[in-house]
Amino acid sequence: MNIWIRGWATAACLAFALGCTDNGEKPAKRRIFSPEDPPKVVASALEKLEVDKLDSNPNSTRRVLQMGAAETTERLGPYQFKASTRFHWTAGSKSIQLSENRVLIAGPGGVNGDFQGQIENSEDQGLEVVRVGGAVYARNRYGKFRQRQRDRGMAEREREEIFDALRGYDALFLGRLKLTSNGATKYHGRSAWKYTVGLAPEANRTEQVGQLPPVPFPKGGMDPSTARRSAFWDERQPKSLKGEITVDEKTAVVLQARLDGRMTVPPARGNPGAELQLALESALTDIGVDPALKPPKDFLPDADKPLGIAAALDRFGIHRGGRGGDGGVVEEEEEER
Repeated sequence: MNIWIRGWATAACLAFALGCTDNGEKPAKRRIFSPEDPPKVVASALEKLEVDKLDSNPNSTRRVLQMGAAETTERLGPYQFKASTRFHWTAGSKSIQLSENRVLIAGPGGVNGDFQGQIENSEDQGLEVVRVGGAVYARNRYGKFRQRQRDRGMAEREREEIFDALRGYDALFLGRLKLTSNGATKYHGRSAWKYTVGLAPEANRTEQVGQLPPVPFPKGGMDPSTARRSAFWDERQPKSLKGEITVDEKTAVVLQARLDGRMTVPPARGNPGAELQLALESALTDIGVDPALKPPKDFLPDADKPLGIAAALDRFGIHRGGRGGDGGVVEEEEEER
């Protein structure tokens, strides 16, 4: 009898365990080992947008105007993007002009593919970043390339920054770019739609303003330069805008843009009033053509920290890598120019 009872108890325990496995573990394992969802940008690239109705669909208009480099690459494949921007500031008797050029060459492979991006301005500032085979190299305008193995996501951020000329323009004008259809057209043999761009009334602005916490200020208040930038961003008032864009019919990517706008900033916070004239021209070419990107011929190896900081630590006797500055030999590395 005892043997029968023990056998029944064992069978009951096994049945209970199997039931638990069926009700708990198996669904969990299916969730854990199920195929991963595609990255958000890949899913966004699969969305079909009605290119011929952008003038009557504000949501689609925002999607098209704010499309980034990663999604564009997923939709188009290889391409070359060029953009030039001209800024003309006037504040009282002072006038400042600045021009900026951007180039992005995207290879095949979608969001994870190779690319080369460059941005530079008339003040001799700029940077260049290259990603080939997953390896990243970067430099300033006149420096040498250095391999970047530790800056996770740096290349992707720079790719977006270089490409976002149109998206940045739309943000500066508070999302008030108004499109009026000019009908179907052709762009380098591709079917497209052309739109005239104007300035929408302020009531139609589509800028998304979230519930943000208050900005923390230093005890002494903002420095004059930061105060001027803050006043511009908070008080800017778009006054005029004209131009045109051409949108690819198949992929909803903006193939060409030409915009010319003006905005003002009224006197505030002790700053005089100012006016900004902003012109943008951009175009995509070599669509579908593999640029066959290659790593730079000469580049410096990745570095844990800049030479200047390491040398200063050695000079003051602060140990690094198990040795101090007194009597130790400081390795001379080639500095970036």
